[in-house]
Amino acid sequence: MAQAARTQRNLLSLLNSDGRDHPVENTFALVTVVLGAIAAFTTLSPSLHLVSSWVGLIGIGTGLWGQFISSTTGERFLLIIGLGAAAFGFYLGLAHGGLWGGVIG
Repeated sequence: MAQAARTQRNLLSLLNSDGRDHPVENTFALVTVVLGAIAAFTTLSPSLHLVSSWVGLIGIGTGLWGQFISSTTGERFLLIIGLGAAAFGFYLGLAHGGLWGGVIG
């Protein structure tokens, strides 16, 4: 009697939907989401504009590179979410004082 195979669904299986491991691509996706979250949440305090702008800028860079090397749709989904949050934090950090805001000049 034929039985349907059960697959375990966790975060890594969603990111590795093609059945192969992608440790570098998954790392870029998760780092981008974390940096985006930090950049977005630090915009709640205008005095943390240096943190939000620099972390947002780094998050944009890792997100764009992650998009360039991504292999699966799950990775791209997380990268876009992280990129959006990082860009949001970056732009609000610039509006609150910028990358250098008071350090230079």
